[in-house]
Amino acid sequence: MKKRSLLAFVICATTGLANSAWADPAQMSKPMTLKEMVDPSVSPCTDFYQYVCKSWMAANPIPDDQIHWGQFHELREANLAKLRGLLEDAGQAGQESAVAKRAGDFYAACMDEAGVEAKGLAPVKDVLDRIDGLADKAALFPLLADLHRAGIDAFFAFGSAHDPENSDRYIAAADQSGLGLPDRDFYFRKDDKTQQQRAAYVKHVARMFELAGDTADVADRRAGTVMALETALAEVSLDRVSRRDPQKVNKPMTLARFESEAAGLDWAAYVKAAGAPAFDRINDQSSVYLSKLGGILAAVPMEDLKSYLRWHALHASSKLLPKAFVDETFAFYGHTLSGQLALQPRWKRCAQMTDHALGEDLGQLFVAKYYPPEAKQRMADLVQAVHASFGRLIDKVDWMAPATKAKAQAKLAMMASKIGYPDHWRDYSQVVVARDDAIGNYQRAAAFETARDLKKIGTDVDRSEWDMTPPTVNAYYSGENNDINFPAGILQPPFFDKDADDAVNFGAIGMVIGHEMTHGFDDEGRQYDGKGNLADWWSKADAKRFEARSQCLVKEYGGFVADGDVKQNGKLTLGENTADNGGARIAYWALKTYLDGKKVGKIDGFTPEQRYFLGLARVWCENTRPEAKRLQAQTDPHSIAEYRVNGTISNMPEFAKAFGCKPSDPMVSKQPCKVW
Repeated sequence: MKKRSLLAFVICATTGLANSAWADPAQMSKPMTLKEMVDPSVSPCTDFYQYVCKSWMAANPIPDDQIHWGQFHELREANLAKLRGLLEDAGQAGQESAVAKRAGDFYAACMDEAGVEAKGLAPVKDVLDRIDGLADKAALFPLLADLHRAGIDAFFAFGSAHDPENSDRYIAAADQSGLGLPDRDFYFRKDDKTQQQRAAYVKHVARMFELAGDTADVADRRAGTVMALETALAEVSLDRVSRRDPQKVNKPMTLARFESEAAGLDWAAYVKAAGAPAFDRINDQSSVYLSKLGGILAAVPMEDLKSYLRWHALHASSKLLPKAFVDETFAFYGHTLSGQLALQPRWKRCAQMTDHALGEDLGQLFVAKYYPPEAKQRMADLVQAVHASFGRLIDKVDWMAPATKAKAQAKLAMMASKIGYPDHWRDYSQVVVARDDAIGNYQRAAAFETARDLKKIGTDVDRSEWDMTPPTVNAYYSGENNDINFPAGILQPPFFDKDADDAVNFGAIGMVIGHEMTHGFDDEGRQYDGKGNLADWWSKADAKRFEARSQCLVKEYGGFVADGDVKQNGKLTLGENTADNGGARIAYWALKTYLDGKKVGKIDGFTPEQRYFLGLARVWCENTRPEAKRLQAQTDPHSIAEYRVNGTISNMPEFAKAFGCKPSDPMVSKQPCKVW
């Protein structure tokens, strides 16, 4: 099971709480009070999202280098500014800390645009020459191992994963991969917009070949073969909705059986070249893809294979190649697909690359300067409160038998939480970083991560590891670990403020906590037990009742329009919608329990219950480009921001009561959906 994050597109916005030591005023808009933020011309019972967000959205247009813009994105930008300061300081001569020097040098090499321009394609010449020199298909799999080690995606993915039948152990795992478009369905949709995007993709691939030295005729021919081969791969790839089903993406077996089913693929040669330890058990996470790949490769001419590999090598390296490659990549992936008007400044891109490559080096610097210990304790208290609330709600559900409830409570009791940053920092001392070798640094960092991942095969799972870096503004649930994770980056205003009103905190970060907890009990998470094993702990009757309740959400959210003729995919977004609805309800009742017996009055004219919903909604206020909405609806398991608000709270009688809404009002669902 993949980690279940609060965001995939980084598509949320946050509340306008007061700045603290966390926030960078230079990067944040002037915070609004609750009273200043709401628009009295809109009734909260008619459109709560517009009631809360309309004024903010009007005052905050999308910057040219963004595809979404909300207060959340301001927080993310503020974090990037902090990382920039840390990296520029770390890059100064005489830096004594190996951690700081490594991160600073990586960033400095990335920022050396003149050096990158002067080198041209030289840093990737060896890779391209190896691809061009591929003599026969027998040499393909050792070459793929080297390409994967360098961070170049092609044909399939290989690494370690939790054993779905024994979550305490890592086993080998292989999966589908190697497409250049965002999703396999992009290769087949017949609507005009998608056909235009496919045509633009082929032109983009051809242009990249031209920049690498091909004539226009050769580039066009190569681009056509890339599209044809990727379409063949897409035809046997599992779609996104199917990949949400753990039963379809977990097929552990012996290595002998795997090699038999994946006929035509030289796994022995690949594994040896990759440097993986010996193993006799592997998880095929691809459904039928790997069993079909051998036949596809056998039918493809060598020159077409080379064109495909050459394209993916150029694509993987493009962000650190000369400006012409960067601009061309942005023109398709940034502008054509997402509507972004301008490329982000180089410092932002380099800060993000450093975070990706050396995240726990940079995380150490970030935490030391920006994460106060008292914030971690306040967050732990909130997690405990929401955890207890979820337990009470499980007891009260009327559709589960006592035996299944007991097992649900046992799983919840075993759910661990990680807050802020790892207990033990990752050691990157083996990564060689040079201030004049941007692509080499990227490739060596990728090789380090690949080797670190492969070494896990056959070993005990380290449950203290994190899948996100400390500066990340996000959160996630891991089904295999049965834990919820909140990086330091999100634990600051406006998502979380240790000094803020409790009702607003419960609405913002409390809902996030409840959201991640609920992932353990959504349509994917419920298939894992408290230890993280893929095991059915449900009675057939309770599973049937769960599915009926889930279908209500599929239908409700599937009716919401994203952009034009594109609607939300209710099946793709089911898990996140379940988590939003459950998280909102769990956090609300956690607040009610917390306030029990306390005399808490109005603030800005709003009751604590109203402030809870205001805090929840402000988390998602944002402006989004139409192209980005369309892409999100087609590829992202998270719903569009306004539906994460209106879709969720219209299912809650607690909201209607707080704002005095009538049964006939638009924000009161006539057939409310409720799983948790």
